[in-house]
Amino acid sequence: MPLYIQVIRAIVRDIKSGRLTAGMYLPSSRQLAMELGVNRKTVVVAYEELIAQGWLSTAGTKGTIVSPVFPVPPGGDRKDGSRAGRDVAPYYRVLPPPDRSIALPAGEGLKLDEGAPDGRLFPPDVLARAYRRAIHGASAENRLQYRDPLGSMRLRQAIADMLRNQRALTVTPDEVCITRGSQNALFLATRILLKPSDTVIVETLTHEPTIAAFRAAGARIVVVPLDKGGIDVDSIERACREHHVRALFLTPHHQFPTTVALRPERRLRVLELAQQFGFAVLEDDYDHEFHFASQPLLPMAAYAPEHVLYLGSLSKLLLPTLRIGYIVAPRQVMPALAHAISVADGMGNRLTEDAAADLIVSGELQRHAHKVRKIYAQRRSQFAELLTARFGDDIAFSLPDGGLAFWLQFPGVDLDAMEARAQAAGLRFASSRSFMAGEDASRGLRIGFASLNMAEARHAVDALYLAMRG
Repeated sequence: MPLYIQVIRAIVRDIKSGRLTAGMYLPSSRQLAMELGVNRKTVVVAYEELIAQGWLSTAGTKGTIVSPVFPVPPGGDRKDGSRAGRDVAPYYRVLPPPDRSIALPAGEGLKLDEGAPDGRLFPPDVLARAYRRAIHGASAENRLQYRDPLGSMRLRQAIADMLRNQRALTVTPDEVCITRGSQNALFLATRILLKPSDTVIVETLTHEPTIAAFRAAGARIVVVPLDKGGIDVDSIERACREHHVRALFLTPHHQFPTTVALRPERRLRVLELAQQFGFAVLEDDYDHEFHFASQPLLPMAAYAPEHVLYLGSLSKLLLPTLRIGYIVAPRQVMPALAHAISVADGMGNRLTEDAAADLIVSGELQRHAHKVRKIYAQRRSQFAELLTARFGDDIAFSLPDGGLAFWLQFPGVDLDAMEARAQAAGLRFASSRSFMAGEDASRGLRIGFASLNMAEARHAVDALYLAMRG
């Protein structure tokens, strides 16, 4: 580090340790520079910085002294004053993270995501042109200042048009809030819906970051079962009669992690219960565009907007790194969302939002979606063939009707041991336990296929097979 910073650190260390006491005179800048073998200006700059910070003060013509009023922090010296700041342990309390990290660890090896797109397929020059137009437009129109916390009006309009044309949601831009991805949308929804001890219903297999967001809000979580038709609606009713339920979290289009679709009659029953008991349905429609077997079902928000907060994302269509999600809700909800954003973030990334709006309005997003939908459909079939050929009867899965991931189960296999062996072999993926909201939930692995080319998919399947075999 720079010499003057080293001098500053040494003096601060000696003051904290008590070696230099309040009111003690320091050597002159010339004398200290000679003793240290450095340029006098180095010491002058160090003294000036320490005086500005309050560690030292001037005594007129008599010289520089340790500040007589500066309180000495408790704890004394750390003995090893040469350590960099990153090695210093805090004296204050920090709430510990959970034992298992939500994010997959970085490192070498092949990462198996939970259903992400292949970022290599999006043309970077198209994205660069969209950003360039967004930057020039924002500069010309003086939109580079703090703006509406609900997000870029251009993107809100573009998303409202997209939802109206493709998903039958009759919404206006005033009913759309832009967020930093769907997880941020979910977190903001918890801020405006839940108080500590409020009850939220989730499925026994669900999205772990969502559970973490509910817990961060102090919510009481009630877990209900699901089957091949989706969530058990009778269990929802029983939970509502036993608790004052404020919210129900669902991924009805492609249930996370199992990929099954919530059957139409169950959707209607859920909305009847929402009407009866007054809870909000948090509908996370994270990958609506990728449905391969049939025409996708309409979102629940399309026919019951008064009961649903609709959470969506452009991460699967565009790129996860752009961090663009959205909430659709009645207009009366928007001021609460704007306040929550103002407290947490102030506003989103307006340039990225305008660039995304450009991609939607210009048709680039639709063209990209059309292209990758064909590629992902092919990868879906190939991944299923690889699994069947390699595992045979040792694996259980259904070809997903939609989404970008498989739900894999391994009957009779010790999954903890299998996962440990797979990770030791260089695979990085979410633990089967991360999907379990209930202790009696069936275990499995959610493995994304869309982001893997054929060679990567074959390597992943082979490594999983060897890990299963031990």
